[in-house]
Amino acid sequence: MRAADGHALSYSQVVRALLVVNPQATTTTPAGRDVLAHALASDVKLEVIETSYRGHAADAAHQAAADGFDLVIAHGGDGTVNEVVNGILRGGPRPEKPMLGVVPGGSANVFAGALGIPRDPVEATHVLLQAIEHGTRRSIGLGQVFANVIEGGRWFTFNAGMGLDADVVAGVERKRAKGRNASPALYLSVALRAYAQIVRKPQHFVVEVPDEAPFDDVGMVFVSNTDPWTYFGDKPIQLNPSTSFDGGLGLSALRTMRVPTVGRYIAQILATGNPKGGNLVRRDDVGYVRVKCEEPANLQVDGDFLGTTTAVEFRAVPDALTVAL
Repeated sequence: MRAADGHALSYSQVVRALLVVNPQATTTTPAGRDVLAHALASDVKLEVIETSYRGHAADAAHQAAADGFDLVIAHGGDGTVNEVVNGILRGGPRPEKPMLGVVPGGSANVFAGALGIPRDPVEATHVLLQAIEHGTRRSIGLGQVFANVIEGGRWFTFNAGMGLDADVVAGVERKRAKGRNASPALYLSVALRAYAQIVRKPQHFVVEVPDEAPFDDVGMVFVSNTDPWTYFGDKPIQLNPSTSFDGGLGLSALRTMRVPTVGRYIAQILATGNPKGGNLVRRDDVGYVRVKCEEPANLQVDGDFLGTTTAVEFRAVPDALTVAL
């Protein structure tokens, strides 16, 4: 791009950016927000908004897209990133949509980690400023989920699922609503109770992927949009290591939830990150995953509990989002 006098116009001179801050995120602080805003304001025309209700980040990002902003920066955890992405893409992907910037501020920051963005907010801000200065960006694919509990569908950036993982997400949300902080110990304790419940009352899913017969009576369903699927503390949890932002969705589903099968599956994940086995249904690059069940089951996307449903379709959408990186 060139100015009227013919000299090169730097990318940073034309960027209009919105910084969306979740003040309730695990590692965000007022001081950190101010430092981040000051650093960004030196390079872009910046506006800042702090979220105050669930869905606020999505509404702010949607308004920024309508107002012609070039960049929307999410400063918070994966839930904040998910909301911002859904706000940017409300109405569907289009070339004129703003880019996404990410400065981690949560406990897991899975999406940022999968993109190679540092967890440290100061380091992540430096990476973002370099991307703004040099005009570098990356186009990535996303997942989209459709169910009767979601009006118009919901985008997800790294994972989704029905059954055990969604039970854990729902349980952790209840604990956090009572004042508990998210931590690996909390997730582990909730997961053990959720698994015990499934052993007493198994869930039964039918799973469909393209060009194959349905898989009947599956016990749980994990869907990945990239690798890793999540983190346990600093340990990456890899269910579909061949899945990436440049391909389709990954499916990891167990045919049975019996203790020997689940124990072997978890051991493989922790030891090799490349689970295999006769009771494992795994596909690493599919265009869609459809799941049905007779009894309503919990549904989660990007660690956000969406409710219960009996039928879901997860779709891969290539090149859905541009990230400043």
